[in-house]
Amino acid sequence: MENKILVVDDEAILQEMIVYNLQQSGYQVLSAGDGVSALEIARSERPALIILDVMLPGMDGLEVCRRLRREPQTAQTPIIMLTAKSDEIDKVVGLEVGADDYVTKPFGRRELLARVRALLRRSEYITKDEQETDTENEDAETRQRTHHYLNAGPLKIDQPGRRVFIQGKGIDLQPKQFDLLTYLVKNRGTVLTRDQLLHNVWGYDYAGDTRTVDVHIRWLREKLEVDPASPKLIQTVRGIGYVFRM
Repeated sequence: MENKILVVDDEAILQEMIVYNLQQSGYQVLSAGDGVSALEIARSERPALIILDVMLPGMDGLEVCRRLRREPQTAQTPIIMLTAKSDEIDKVVGLEVGADDYVTKPFGRRELLARVRALLRRSEYITKDEQETDTENEDAETRQRTHHYLNAGPLKIDQPGRRVFIQGKGIDLQPKQFDLLTYLVKNRGTVLTRDQLLHNVWGYDYAGDTRTVDVHIRWLREKLEVDPASPKLIQTVRGIGYVFRM
C-alpha cells in the first residue's frame, strides 16, 4: 500500500498547512473540503490513511467515518479525526463510530506526524504480514496460523488473519480494537496502565489524555463480554488501568 494520505478539512488554510507538512515528509497527499467529496476520493483512490475533520459542511466528519467503516474497501483504513479542544463529545463519538485516533486543535506539526507514522507503521505491518501469509503453501500457512493463535478461555485470536472468535463465533473488530485486545491477552494477568496501553498499542506517548483507551475498552466489552456492565475478561483496576483475566 502506498503512503497516500487523504486530508479532509473545509478550513483552507489549515488544510494547506497539513498537506504541505505531509508532502514535506514524503507522503502523497489528496485533499477534500467536504464529506461527499471525501467519500468519493476514498472510494476511488484507496488512501493508506485519512485525516478527517469533525466539522464539515453538509455531511459532518462523524457521518463520513460511519460510512467509511461500513464499506469493505475502507473498513480497515486508519482514520485520524481532528476535533476542537472543547469538543469532548466529538472525541468520544468519533472513536465510537470507528476512528482510530484523534488530534485536538490547535496541534503542532510533530504531533500530527507522530500519529500518522504510528498508524501507518501498524497498517503496513498488517499488510506485509497478510501478503507473506498468502504466498505460503497451504501446509506452511496452517503451521503459521497454529503458531500465531492466542487462546484465552472462550477467546481465540488469529494474529496473521486479524480475526477474533469467542466460543467459535467471529467477532468484528476495528483495527485498534484488535491491537488493544491482542496486547491485553498477551499480557494476561498483568495490570496495565492507560499510559502503557497508549504507548504500546497506539505507538506514541499521549500527553495525559486517556479517554482513547477507555472508549476502546468499553467497545471491546460490548462485543466480548456476556454482561459488559460486569466484565469478566477485561477488568478495571481502579486508579491504575486494566487487566485481562482468564
